[in-house]
Amino acid sequence: MNPITMNLIADDIIRAALREDMNAGDLSTESVAPEARAAEVQLIAKAHGVIAGLDVFERSFTLLDPATVFEAHAKDGDEVEPGQLLGVVRGDVRVLLSGERVALNFLQRMSGIASYTRTMAAALEGTRTRLVDTRKTTPCLRIFEKAAVEVGGGHNHRYNLSQAVMLKDNHIDAAGGIAAAVAGARAHAPFVCTVEVECENMDMVREALEAGADIIMLDNMTHDQMAEAIALIDGRAKVEASGNVDAGNIRALADLGVDFISSGALTHSAPILDLSLKHLRLL
Repeated sequence: MNPITMNLIADDIIRAALREDMNAGDLSTESVAPEARAAEVQLIAKAHGVIAGLDVFERSFTLLDPATVFEAHAKDGDEVEPGQLLGVVRGDVRVLLSGERVALNFLQRMSGIASYTRTMAAALEGTRTRLVDTRKTTPCLRIFEKAAVEVGGGHNHRYNLSQAVMLKDNHIDAAGGIAAAVAGARAHAPFVCTVEVECENMDMVREALEAGADIIMLDNMTHDQMAEAIALIDGRAKVEASGNVDAGNIRALADLGVDFISSGALTHSAPILDLSLKHLRLL
């Protein structure tokens, strides 16, 4: 993660997590380690996967004590195996014990997303289709989860509501139709913003094309319906496929020739990667 971003955004999230975990101290650590003692502990993989978030892991300790040192034996994007030593954390034993769970929570979550994304992205090798994420992220953790998608080989869709226009069914209903919704977006949004329209049937695709949408999302359509829609669009707009995308059907969607495939599962359904801090040793 960019150090500037870390300082501006990520630090606040990590501090909030640390406060949540010990808002009035750490009773367990205070009981067994009342005084500062130098120590080290090993970061070990317990499953196969892709590591992501080592900078966030490290920052969870250095925010407690800047003197803490993390000696990494792997880097973001590396595939790791069970039993592999990924690094060593050295510092005040109280910091190692108190920061352990928060640091691991971030690292396991980000690594799980990167691992799942890597599997999905591998199915698109040799195609021009980009795998993209969505806004279906854990509240307040979006910056970490979208970073993990990139580590895994995916790409980021819009970061938030301020970045681009996406007109879904409820927006279209609120505007009174696709033409009115797109016209409103062109009048209101900055000219650099793209306008994407979510379409559920061929009539909506035709309306979005006539309205001049930049991107047309084919949402929960059948394979045959998407093929028909892509033929109709014929390069006049970018095409995104979405809805119930998984490793079993993603290649078939890409073979249709869509520009993007979006999957909320990358961030809302990826299991964590099992990691552990073990073998703490006083120095």
